[in-house]
Amino acid sequence: MPAPGPVLIHVITEKGKGYAPAEIAPDKMHGVVKFDPKSGKQMKNKSATRSYTQYFAESLIAEADEDDKIVGIHAAMGGGTGLNLFQKRFPDRCFDVGIAEQHAVTFAAGLASEGLKPFCAIYSSFLQRGFDQVAHDVDLQKLPVRFAIDRAGLVGADGPTHCGAFDTTFMACLPNMVVMAPSNETELMHMVATAAAIDDRPSCFRYPRGNGIGSILPPNNKGTPLQIGKGRVLREGSGRVAILGYGTIVQSCMKAAEQLQMLGISTTVADARFCKPIDGDLLRQLAREHEILITAEEGSIGGFSTHVSHFLCLNGLLDGKLKWRPMVLPDRYIDHGSQSDQIKEAGLSSQHIAATVLSLLGQTRGDM
Repeated sequence: MPAPGPVLIHVITEKGKGYAPAEIAPDKMHGVVKFDPKSGKQMKNKSATRSYTQYFAESLIAEADEDDKIVGIHAAMGGGTGLNLFQKRFPDRCFDVGIAEQHAVTFAAGLASEGLKPFCAIYSSFLQRGFDQVAHDVDLQKLPVRFAIDRAGLVGADGPTHCGAFDTTFMACLPNMVVMAPSNETELMHMVATAAAIDDRPSCFRYPRGNGIGSILPPNNKGTPLQIGKGRVLREGSGRVAILGYGTIVQSCMKAAEQLQMLGISTTVADARFCKPIDGDLLRQLAREHEILITAEEGSIGGFSTHVSHFLCLNGLLDGKLKWRPMVLPDRYIDHGSQSDQIKEAGLSSQHIAATVLSLLGQTRGDM
């Protein structure tokens, strides 16, 4: 029998219903990984390094130890963002606003307007929900809210729904935003310190799911503020090729340079550090001293590489012999898989970077 009007079905669900370890852990067992059925303990691969999330939390705690104006904000993701560690240390300076990213952003703006130094830690894909607030309540007001953007780039088993592909694109288009990405865990700590020191405008830094590479950490996990808008050259080449990486993909750029060196191709590798403000001096140097320039990032079209192309075009650096190629995530969603498999599918592995260079030199991947 047809209903006389609209019908509302309200189904109250319970996460992990019937399995006690999942029922009592609201912030865990959302992804499908191997686990012990009796205890519920997840079987993760052991690593000599900690997660980028934990390095962020440790660095933020180090900053907050010396600055009582620093506060942390998350949207029901204390464990996921590492702010549960911050809360243990500073229970009165950490705020869980619930699953309400829009409110988290505006709440952070309010705290900043009253002289506090809020670090708003949100997954990249979840920050999309709060973009209107980022634009109107933070950037337009030029309030110094610091956005710690976790799970940036490909996220493996968390799949396309949690892939952090778009944050550089939508954050770097905002006029007042400082946009950063670390190449390793040490750089992440420096960027936490940099964000803490920026007190006249908003800032953000992105970092991936997964563990660090084992770089040497600063004393007491306290970073040193970086010069705003300045990148660095990591490897000086003597040839025609330069690779400019943004974020942790810099490690793949370095590996690509090593692969090319085995073929007798000397390659310069640079770490951009900043998407905005972009390092114009570094771009001019790379463009004028090389014939081939590759930019690489684990983000969508419209991100770092687009800002590079805009600068190169406006400064006439593409009017001559320079061959420039951007390497970004493909314009589609990538399904679940290991992060390494996803990187290969996206065409962003070190082998893909090296192969792109070879193609511009008139060689083939078979030469590798």
